[in-house]
Formats: sequence, C-alpha cells, structure tokens
Amino acid sequence: MYPTVASRLRPAAALLVLGIGLGACSSKQPADLLIYNAKVITVDPQFSIHSAIAIRDGRILEVGSDDLVRRYRPRRELDLNGRTVLPGFVDSHTHIDGEPRRHVPLEEVPSLVELATRVSAKAEEFGPDQWITGYGWSEDEIAEGRRPLRADLDLAAPNNPVILTRAGGHSAVVNSLALELAGIHRNTPNPEGGTIERDETGEPNGIIRERQAIVGRLVPDPDVAELEGSLAGKLHDQLRLGITSLIQASASIDDYRMWERVYARERGLPRAAVQILWAGPEAMAALGGVTGAGDQRLRLGAVKIFVDGGFTGPAAYTREPYKGQPNYRGKLNLSVEELRRTIREADGAGWQLGIHAIGDAAIELTVDELAAALAERPRANHRHYLNHFTMMPPPRTMELMAANAIHITQQPNFTYTLEGRYVEHLDGERLEHNNPLRTPMDHGIHVALSSDILPIGPMVGLYAAVTRKGRSGRVFGEGERLTIEEAIRAYTIGGAYLTFEENDKGSIEAGKLADLIVLSEDPLTIDPERLLGIEVDMTIVGGRVEYQRDSESGGIHFRP
Repeated sequence: MYPTVASRLRPAAALLVLGIGLGACSSKQPADLLIYNAKVITVDPQFSIHSAIAIRDGRILEVGSDDLVRRYRPRRELDLNGRTVLPGFVDSHTHIDGEPRRHVPLEEVPSLVELATRVSAKAEEFGPDQWITGYGWSEDEIAEGRRPLRADLDLAAPNNPVILTRAGGHSAVVNSLALELAGIHRNTPNPEGGTIERDETGEPNGIIRERQAIVGRLVPDPDVAELEGSLAGKLHDQLRLGITSLIQASASIDDYRMWERVYARERGLPRAAVQILWAGPEAMAALGGVTGAGDQRLRLGAVKIFVDGGFTGPAAYTREPYKGQPNYRGKLNLSVEELRRTIREADGAGWQLGIHAIGDAAIELTVDELAAALAERPRANHRHYLNHFTMMPPPRTMELMAANAIHITQQPNFTYTLEGRYVEHLDGERLEHNNPLRTPMDHGIHVALSSDILPIGPMVGLYAAVTRKGRSGRVFGEGERLTIEEAIRAYTIGGAYLTFEENDKGSIEAGKLADLIVLSEDPLTIDPERLLGIEVDMTIVGGRVEYQRDSESGGIHFRP
C-alpha cells in the first residue's frame, strides 16, 4: 500500500534537510506547490507522461522530470511515491441541484422495502398533509425488479402527497393523494408530450412519463436557504469524484442567480458553466451576457433546448417504432416550428446551443435545423452541441454534423446503467450501437464524455467507454469502443472544448489552471475491469488541495 498522501505533504524546508535542494535557494524559482515522484498523464497533444509539476498562483509553471525539484523553491511539496496524476475530470453534462428538507434521496435504493421505509420516515418527520419528494430510484437497481407504483406509496405514506422522480428525470411515481390533489383520474387525458400510465382496469398506476410537472407543480416552493446550502454541499461532493469542472445541464434564469450567490459565498468548488433554458429574447437579453460571460469559476453556458424525451420513459423520438410497440415512436417536446424559431433566435443573439436530442429521429431533425440556421447566417466557432446522441442517426446526419462543426457530449455510462431500458425498448443495430462513440468520431465529430448523473462518477463512464459492457457484462457494439487514452481525453480536455476553455484547462500543460487529481491506480495499465474500483486520492483546484482521501482510515477531509 502507498503511504498516505498526507504523510508526504510537508513544508518545503524539509527539502533542504533531506539534501534534495542543491545550490543556493536564491537560484531557484519560487513556486506554491511542487509535485514530484509521480506518473503525470498530461493529456497534451502527444499524451506525454512526466513525473513532476511546478505550480504558482493557481497555474502550472512547468511539467517535467523530477529535476524540477532542484530548480524550484516551493512553499509546499508533494511526494506522490509513484501515484498517477490526471487533469481533473470535466463533466460536460450533469445536474447538481439543491434539495429541500422534504426531499428523500433514492439514488441506488436497493429495494422497494427500503424505498418505502425512507418515505415513511420522512412522513413521520413532517407529519400528515405535507408533500414528500424524492429522486433517484431505478427499477434496474431494485431487488424486486419492478418500479414503485401508486399502491406502494399509499402504504408507505397514506396521509402525505408523494412524488418520487426516477433516476434520469424523465418519469415519476406519485401516490393516490397526490393524484387526487392534481385532479388526475381514470378519464384524465394524457398531457401533451407525456403519458399517464394506467393499470389493467384503466386507473392511473402512479407513473407519469415526461410531464410529471402536472403533479410536481403543486409542491410548495422550497426555502431558498435550504436549496443554497444543499447545492453548495453537492458541489463540494464533486471533488471526491475528481470532477474539477462541470456543465450544469439545465437551469432557469432564477436558478443561475442562485448559483451566482453560492459561488460568491463559497470557496473550493469545482468550476462550472450553467446551461440556461431559453426564456425568450427579452428575458435572455436581460441576463446581461451570453455564453462565456462570467469568470473561471462560474460562467454562462449554452442555451438548453429539449427536443425529445428519454429512454427511462420511454419517450425518445425514434425513426422506427419501439420494440414491441408498433405504433409508438416517442414524442417531441416542442413543434418543429418552435425548435426552428428558438434555434434562430438564440444563435442570432450570439448564444451557443446545447440541445437535448436522444432518439435518432430527434437527432436528425435537430441537426437539419441547426445546419439550415447556420447556412442562412454563417457563424464561425459557434460550438453548438447535442446532449446525449443516444441512438445513432443515418450517416448523412453525422456528415452534416461534421461539416457544420456540431459536437456531442455523450454518456457511455448509460450503456452500463440503462442496459435494461435499451434491451426492453430497442433491437438490432440500434440496440448494439446505443450511445455510439467510435462511429461519430470516425465521421470527424468532436465527442466529449459526461455522466448525466447516471451515475455521476466518471469511472463508470471510462469503464463503459472502453469495454462497452452493460451491468450484466454483455458487450454492446464492440466496434464502438474507445481506447483508454481516447476516453480520458474526452472526459477532460474534450469537455473543456465545449466551454471554449481548452487553452485554460483539461490538460496538464504550462500556463493552464492547476486542476489535477491523484488516483489510487493507473488507468492506462490496469485491467479495464478494475477501472470501476479506482479511487480519487486527492483533488487540486487552482493549485489548492480541496479534497483528500485518507487511504489508511478511509476518512476524508477538505483542506482549505
């Protein structure tokens, strides 16, 4: 076992005691931190490997061999004893939201029994009539192998209205009291773009797909202080996963103002760009900036447009019907005319566009509309991109993407965690090529990797990108695999490119921000099956150690 990182982090004066510092101190260049005796995977254009990094004022002074020890006079130094260093991960599509006290966390909940126990406990805490919300359940994680339904929640909290959103956010389950308060019954028509599921008798079973806001709108607004405190905590948690930069994948203008308040108050957070939901030309102009406005800690990202739904519904808009559903191809979230108008308004105002498109028909439609807008009003370096690209569209669409520099942020971890949804709803080549990686890259499309919080840890994304394995171990579309070097590049500088920051972060090179992570194992040399077990031992943002894992006791702490 390596010695703990903490045991190797010591005052620079110790260098002289050990005889490491040779020559007069005055001949050395000052540095804030010197890292050495490491395997530094730079992710530069040559994918160079070095062993030492000198850092000052939050940026990298030099990357090279351990000879840097003799040439720099650091305030602190860090002997990594052979550990691996990477640029911090850039999660270019994620959702980090503050939660109120009424919220029940359900990520990786193992069973319906445990889900009911958590809901019952919250009902007891709050008392009758109070709304209970939750997020994160997945039938693929639940021991009973099925979704929670209305009857399950009625038993857990008969006197409280309950709405629990599935992982991914494209459906939710509600109980009878929530349905009653929302005025939903057996004769209620499906909302436009959504589905109220029903049992064999025609009664709503509690599942609402894509338009769960018809119930969620009744939940009282949370206390802003609760949300801001929770958001800050969740952002700090990203550092434990090695995420030093992220793109918040959708936020209202009011949400962005909350992020501004949190970043003004809190230090030691990952860098963030926030995608803004289009609110019309006047409201967007009132923001006072477009994509890129802000600073290195927090900035405006792209405009977010939802073209179709997701596979957890399912509601992704597909060219051919879903497997076993000959009359169903998913749904569009907006009309073609609305999509066309929004693209032209946002692009014309100078915004970057980050468009949710999952089904192959949605991707084809979106690319056609983007290409048409760019043909009418050519715009250099727009960096418009698609969020997801789950189903592979026809070659013509990918050729059009390459010709118009339309990029992708892809989630290879979906192949792993959503395997059951794909097997249930897709077949043939469209199943094998779910979340394609190699094919779009071969067409000349820039592909970044991200998580969409399913799950949020980058190691699952790296694992799925290089193995193409689902949770069961089944390999999907072996030809879509990436090498580990390609996957790391796409999860670091590939994401930085989407925020126009590839010259500032995403690789370990002189002049760039000192955003680094230290790993427990080397992803370049271990068996890919062990990627899921790699731990982040340390996260450094702007040259400051913001997270450190105690490898002996398992405890963690933040260093100011």
